[in-house]
Amino acid sequence: MARLIRDLLLTALILLFIGLIVVRLDSSQGETMSGRARIVDGDTLVLDGKRIRLTGIDAPELRQVCRRGAQDWPCGTEARDRLRGLIGAEQTICAVDGADRYGRLLAVCSARNRDLNAAMVAGGYAVAFGKYAAEEDAARRDRLGLWAGTFDAPRTWRQTHGGMDEAPHRPDNSPDTLFQQFGDRVKAIFAGLWNG
Repeated sequence: MARLIRDLLLTALILLFIGLIVVRLDSSQGETMSGRARIVDGDTLVLDGKRIRLTGIDAPELRQVCRRGAQDWPCGTEARDRLRGLIGAEQTICAVDGADRYGRLLAVCSARNRDLNAAMVAGGYAVAFGKYAAEEDAARRDRLGLWAGTFDAPRTWRQTHGGMDEAPHRPDNSPDTLFQQFGDRVKAIFAGLWNG
C-alpha cells in the first residue's frame, strides 16, 4: 500500500512539473511588445524593462575586437552602435517567441518598418544563427562589416573570453529563479521518496 501511495504521489508530481514547464514555455510566446528601446549590444535590447535577445542572429560582444587589414577595430561596440542607428528615436516592436537560458526574451524586432534582426546580418554586424542565411551570404559576398576583415565568431569569442559580457539579471522572484527553486524542491522530494 505504501508503494502505491508513493507511486501515485510521484505521478502527480511529475504531471505537475510537466504542467509548469508547458505554462512557462507558453507564457512569453506570441507576445508583442513595443516602445522605446535601450540598446545593450548588437543583439540585445531592453524594452519595457525586459531584456530581449534578437533571435536568429549572433553579434560580436561589446568588448570584442576584430581585424581589418593590419588594424584592430571595435566590432562589438560598432555592432551596438549600428543597432542603435537602425532604431534611432523610433518605436521598436518585438514579436516574442520564447526565452533563452539567461532569462532574456527571444524576439524578432522591427523599427521604421525594418526587420532589425535581418538588417544586422545584412549589414555584416551579426552572423546568422539559425535564420537569415541569405542576408549573411550577401554581406559576406559584398565584404560588409565583419566580412571586410577577420573575426572570431561571437560564440567562439565568448567561449574563449569567459561567456557573456554582462551577467544575466534575474531577481530572486523572477519566473526563472522560482522555476529553478521549484525544480530543486521536486528533486529533493524524489530523492527522499526513493531513499525512504
